[in-house]
Amino acid sequence: QVQLVESGGGLVQPGGSMTLSCAASARLSSDYTMAWFRQAPGEERAFVAVGPWRGSRTYYADAVKGRFTISRDNSKNTGYLQMNGLKPDDTAVYFCAAGRPILSSLRTVEGYSIWGQGTQVTVSS
Repeated sequence: QVQLVESGGGLVQPGGSMTLSCAASARLSSDYTMAWFRQAPGEERAFVAVGPWRGSRTYYADAVKGRFTISRDNSKNTGYLQMNGLKPDDTAVYFCAAGRPILSSLRTVEGYSIWGQGTQVTVSS
């Protein structure tokens, strides 16, 4: 079974940038959409970004729109989340996920069947 491993997290100052990587242990078909979720202490796991879906579409949570960019390098079986203009509220454990979501489940945990273990992102001065 394919496994996902996140990397690239750590401590960053407010306003800074950070890129997270999500490496798959084996080839992931382009039929599988990759997404990012995050979970802060005491909060539920929340959608961050997904794409490309159905060839080209990407979707972002309102809280990160314009600051985060999701991408994927199929030749490396790796997805990425580029985060710019980081805020303290972005502090969370970030999880990558893969699956075959339909439109109604793109932003839901239930839409994805494969999950990484998470990487901590802390935004603080």
